[in-house]
Amino acid sequence: MALLAAAAAAAALSLVLVLLAARFFRTKQECFPHKDSVKLLAVAGSGGHTTEILRLLGSLSQKYSLRHYVLADSDKMSEEKIRSFEQKRTEMFSNCLFTLHRIPRSREIHQSWSSSALTTLHSMFSSLPLTFRLKPDLVLCNGPGTCVPICISALLLRMLGLKRVTIVYVESICRVENLSLSGKILYYFSDYFIVQWPALKEKYPKSLYLGRIV
Repeated sequence: MALLAAAAAAAALSLVLVLLAARFFRTKQECFPHKDSVKLLAVAGSGGHTTEILRLLGSLSQKYSLRHYVLADSDKMSEEKIRSFEQKRTEMFSNCLFTLHRIPRSREIHQSWSSSALTTLHSMFSSLPLTFRLKPDLVLCNGPGTCVPICISALLLRMLGLKRVTIVYVESICRVENLSLSGKILYYFSDYFIVQWPALKEKYPKSLYLGRIV
């Protein structure tokens, strides 16, 4: 167990270093994954969130060739972007595997706090079995509400001793002075919390400021 924990931590640190150097249903496509591949779970979100997460993934090596994407069931745009991105990756690298998974959206834009609690709980019922089945080494997210139930599920997986999952949160480039709601929650639970503006680093000292990385 200690060896697995060390491996997961090393994989997370590797991801952070790659981002710094860059300055920075269930459909599956299979090739022949690298024997040392890190199983990465990335949370997509409508519009800009998905664009940013794919830019981050585009900076990663073939070591991160086992990729699982989670998106909200009401997200109509992300799947096409992901498939297009993965098609280009396939043309560049021979080692690849990706899956797409949908869960109920945890929160809509401008949704009230009281109703958000109920929809997030609903999303958790799908997130828990999915995360426990995939058992990712690494969770990467950047702000959409869908990442909250996924990260909570990953924490439970770790607390139960089933898998040492490392959570890396990269706040959206759009957030200059204030964190998103997801960021405010995951600031306290993520292993690596990355911001892209110095004002956020000043407000949230636990965060890592790497400059603009997307």
